[in-house]
Amino acid sequence: MITRTVSKDPRTTRGDLVNGLQRAGTKVTKATISNTLRRQGLKSCSARRVPLLKPVHVQARLKFAREHLDDPEEDWENAIWSDETKIELFGKNSTRRVWRRKNAELHPKNTIPTVKHGGGNIMLWGCFSAKGPGRLIRVKERMNGAMFREILSDNLLPSARALKIKRGWVFQHDNDRKHTAWATKEWLRKKHFKVLEWPSQSPDLNPIENLWRELKVRVAQRQPQNITALEEICMEEWAKIPATVSATDEETAAVLLCDIDLLRLALFLINLPPFAFSIKDDSSGLPEDTTKPLIVPLPVSFSHLALSVKIHAI
Repeated sequence: MITRTVSKDPRTTRGDLVNGLQRAGTKVTKATISNTLRRQGLKSCSARRVPLLKPVHVQARLKFAREHLDDPEEDWENAIWSDETKIELFGKNSTRRVWRRKNAELHPKNTIPTVKHGGGNIMLWGCFSAKGPGRLIRVKERMNGAMFREILSDNLLPSARALKIKRGWVFQHDNDRKHTAWATKEWLRKKHFKVLEWPSQSPDLNPIENLWRELKVRVAQRQPQNITALEEICMEEWAKIPATVSATDEETAAVLLCDIDLLRLALFLINLPPFAFSIKDDSSGLPEDTTKPLIVPLPVSFSHLALSVKIHAI
């Protein structure tokens, strides 16, 4: 009953299970419930936040998947992914666990200094490819279309050259108004930059999100105390990321950078539960009977960056 209940509703708490079993005449403790679920391979985790998708978004993502299903691996190796992110001085990534004794919670070694209103933040623009991170810059003013084009002019081509990407590379950015403005599209066209058509409401498909998360964790561990230090540490940690993957073989480098695998991508595309997705050889890409758990091999070539595909627990 315990496993069946949480499988039907993953948001069920241990307290709910204790009360439900008591009503059925069975007395158990929360520890027993935890042990039972753990033996079944289930553990309590924070629910992942994903974009709210309307039917039009689902169809656009599915269309994107079909169009790129058979793309060769080399195409993804020659893609440059980009995005902006905000990093807070004392953000949620600064949360740290400590080992302490009872009533020692206020000892300086067991605390993290905080300031009102978060202490400020910085906005960053960055890009990367399967070969490693490109340039990272701080955006000091509110970004508009003209500023965005200036950022691309100063940093996109130099990043491609530094990464030694082959000619004909493709540039990815999302559908922010600054990115899709006529002036920006015209600038990209005149520069002969090939742009990857991107489905709306799909930040979760962009592997740079995983790089941002890695950067924020690294920065939080160094505990910068002011905005100047925050910017300096961001640049330092970004520059270290290639060294992290340089010791691995080329086939796994992109996976370590992106943490994107085909299974998760497919599930996000159609918003289905884990292992409820399959693709036939002659498939339209639509799911089969989602009431039956399926573990079906999916085309390896549809991995973002497609250097290797690793199936992770979702």
